[in-house]
Amino acid sequence: MQTKQTPPTFNKTNKFTSGFQNIVDAYGIGNYREMNPAPYTIITFPFLFAVMFGDLGHGVLMTCAALYLVLRESRLVAQKNDNEMFSMVFAGRYIILLMGIFSIYTGIIYNDCFSKSLNLFGSGWSVRPMFQTLDENKVLQLDPAVRGVFNGPYPIGIDPIWNIATNKLTFLNSFKMKMSVILGVIHMLFGVSLSLFNHMYFKKPLNIYLGFIPEIVFMASLFGYLVILVFYKWLAYDAHTSRNAPSLLIAFINMFLFNYNDPTNQPLYRGQMVIQTLLVLIALACVPCMLIVKTLVLRRQYLWKKNLGTQNFGGIRVGNGPTEDQAEIIQHDQLSQHSEDDEHEFNFGDVAVHQAIHTIEYCLGCISNTASYLRLWALSLAHAQLSEVLWTMVMHLGLSSRSFGGFVALSIIFGAFAVLTVCILLIMEGLSAFLHALRLHWVEFQNKFYVGQGFKFLPFTFESILEGRFED
Repeated sequence: MQTKQTPPTFNKTNKFTSGFQNIVDAYGIGNYREMNPAPYTIITFPFLFAVMFGDLGHGVLMTCAALYLVLRESRLVAQKNDNEMFSMVFAGRYIILLMGIFSIYTGIIYNDCFSKSLNLFGSGWSVRPMFQTLDENKVLQLDPAVRGVFNGPYPIGIDPIWNIATNKLTFLNSFKMKMSVILGVIHMLFGVSLSLFNHMYFKKPLNIYLGFIPEIVFMASLFGYLVILVFYKWLAYDAHTSRNAPSLLIAFINMFLFNYNDPTNQPLYRGQMVIQTLLVLIALACVPCMLIVKTLVLRRQYLWKKNLGTQNFGGIRVGNGPTEDQAEIIQHDQLSQHSEDDEHEFNFGDVAVHQAIHTIEYCLGCISNTASYLRLWALSLAHAQLSEVLWTMVMHLGLSSRSFGGFVALSIIFGAFAVLTVCILLIMEGLSAFLHALRLHWVEFQNKFYVGQGFKFLPFTFESILEGRFED
């Protein structure tokens, strides 16, 4: 039977992938044959969570809790626990396991374990060459330009010396802020790239040439260029020339204002004015391609098809196509199966408004979505500061006592520290990072390529009819 109704969507899953597929389906069931974000979410979701939750100690605790649920899953399933909260956590045990493993990795990169750094390989900084100078002047700090002060980067992660530095937040804020923008731009560019596979599969070349290409060029010419500037500044300036390094924020704002006569912000490289002007013009040229050109092409295609015309001869519709391939002959019984409701009249105004909304949403969304990824930096900073406050205000009290009574006090304080760590840093902070990672995938990532307006496949069973599932 011929029909124009959209088929239901079925995504084959197992006990490992079902949790991630549920995350995607909570946003919307994918259209039939649409690109499924779930396989990529298996990696990107726990990774973005770990960027905000990065702590080696907390990651180990979360991994151990998830491993307990995974290793004893057969016994726990047999018990048939009716507790809704436990059932929800148990259903997401593999998600929690990956979040814990990735948190261990980011904790190693941040060199952060319960707010303390691990000095496994020895710091690359030395105070000896400047000991006398610093001893005489408490205002000065270590200068990496002085020979012998900085001997090279730490083998993996952040150097442990930053944990006791007074300008720790200044350094980490700059690092995490730039890292958040880099990860966000890469994540969004990947999402736009996935839309290409949708257009190719559904054979929509117009969406490729006047949709995908302008979108990815627009984002790459502006925010992809910003990522390149971040890496270039890291590589081009060292301890001796960093005092003359221009501000990337001011440079990026001046790029849109075409202001290159700012004496307080020198150019990063030769020919910067020409390249940045060209990139802005390219980005601006992409806007009318998405806004106007696509609408006009759709209108022209509709008029071309309409001019072909059709005629009816006794229940047989014959199209007046210019070639035999374009001529259409539909028998009377087949014609009766086509619903008139499925044939939508082309409305130029509706298409123009829809395309205008999509273009404005995408162009402004590139800016707002990039800024939205700064939550990776903000949540990471909040988690690190809460962990440090908990250590300083609780655990430090028990460790500071040198008497025998301090042992008893430490035992009690450690219990309080453990309870607060689990309740505040693991559960509350973990839930916060989980929700923010969820938003980044639903809004910033999936809306670049995922429509999610389909409906789920339900096999026919009498039980489903009695429960009323098919009524939805």
